[in-house]
Amino acid sequence: MDSIIETQRATHEEIERYEQALADVLMQAPTIQRNIARRDRKAADILARIGELRQNLVLMYEDAPGLRPVEIALLSNPPAGQDDLAEFYTRFEKVKDFHSKNQGINARTFLSEIDELVRSDGLQTVYVEGEDEPVVIDPLDSVFSGEEAYGKHLDLYGSHTQYMNLKGANRLSYIAYLDMLRKGTIQRNLDAKEKASAAYLSYVTALYNYLVSFFDRALPLIDVQEKLREEEDNFASAWEAGQVGGWKGESSTVTANGGEGIWCPFCQKNYSKQTVYDAHLKSEKHRKKEAAGNAVANPAAASGAAPAASSTQKDRLRAPARLTYLVGALLTFPPIPEIIARSRGEVERRAALTARERDAEMEETEEAPPVEVIKIDNGESDEESDDGTIFNPLKLPLGFDGKPIPFWLYKLHGLGTSYTCQICSDATYQGRKAFDKHFSEARHSLGMRALGLPNTKHFHEITQIADAIALAEKLKFEGRQELAAMERAVEMEDSDGNVYSKQVYDSLKRQGVI
Repeated sequence: MDSIIETQRATHEEIERYEQALADVLMQAPTIQRNIARRDRKAADILARIGELRQNLVLMYEDAPGLRPVEIALLSNPPAGQDDLAEFYTRFEKVKDFHSKNQGINARTFLSEIDELVRSDGLQTVYVEGEDEPVVIDPLDSVFSGEEAYGKHLDLYGSHTQYMNLKGANRLSYIAYLDMLRKGTIQRNLDAKEKASAAYLSYVTALYNYLVSFFDRALPLIDVQEKLREEEDNFASAWEAGQVGGWKGESSTVTANGGEGIWCPFCQKNYSKQTVYDAHLKSEKHRKKEAAGNAVANPAAASGAAPAASSTQKDRLRAPARLTYLVGALLTFPPIPEIIARSRGEVERRAALTARERDAEMEETEEAPPVEVIKIDNGESDEESDDGTIFNPLKLPLGFDGKPIPFWLYKLHGLGTSYTCQICSDATYQGRKAFDKHFSEARHSLGMRALGLPNTKHFHEITQIADAIALAEKLKFEGRQELAAMERAVEMEDSDGNVYSKQVYDSLKRQGVI
């Protein structure tokens, strides 16, 4: 089918279908970060397809080859001596021939592809030879690092290491480094010499590339390139005017060999920093030469080399200054400050975990339990039971309403911890509350009675049979000692008829009470 009018119509229809698909995708409200990242990337893919179709449609409407007027003329004004419907039947035969050669192509196929695009979860199933079960691969696992948590946090450990290796950089912890970045600052107290070094340029380049990559991977619906173009224009105008913060006047003074510094006409020396130059003005040596009045002009300035050297130095500083300016703009561009704050909180939370808790959390992440579907019998037919389907991937206990309890409540009551009681025939109790309660229940009392032991508070927290028997023997031994001591006790009576043990009576008598 070579009809430009039909091609334009089909393109319009495809754009409308993709726009409806985009609306359906954006109407989804996932709560898990993995699904949020998958939804955003799917929406960005649909937007890219719409943009490509619109670009093709614009080219068709511009009609540079002039095909549209020719086709309209053939359909509306056929050549003399030719049947009015000849062109129609010619195109009709082409349509029949196309569909006879491509029988699998129809409108329903395209609609099914759109529906699959909207509903698909992006998982790929791979069958491995020799394995019974297929392997499910999530493409997002290769897109994000473990620290990024599918775009929820930033992984800036590499940039932090590069910053710590810079000469003259402050020694900051990773949390302090994140606090610095959250304010839009990527360095503290670095002098001009260090900022002009290759190490600093490498550091700021890596940080810039990472932030741009993070926007593309985790925030594909945000047009970061437009923001960068705007900031590029702002930087160019500010740089020419010498108004870029932190870089103003960095190359205003030049040494004799074209380097950077401040020339002292009396000492005939260059000083790299203003503070060093001010300190040498107070020295006795400088004062003597200044009193002698033998001032010598800067040779580089006299030979005319200063402007060229200054221009060269300014061009050399432009690259790190530009990247520093752009990175500062990206760090303050929403929602990066919020993500940095989340990353900082996650680092603090993980630092507070014990090694055992950290390992358990890692195993829980790597070995996610399969999705468990619980169907509630509400009397509806199979077609109407979708509302009664509950997804319980973490296998949480059910509440009074028949739905899984919230995960925070699960963690609060420690239901992830199991306790086993050998006295109750190796029964398992989930959570500390249920474990403490079972000591007063009939099952535990029956087990204690079978051992010939009383179910008293002395045996609370005892779950092993051997420990319970050993504790009972210890209590019996201590009881016998107490009875023997009571039998050996000597009682004394005072003049008023009060009875005391011999030890108490002797003590009171020494004190003169009796």
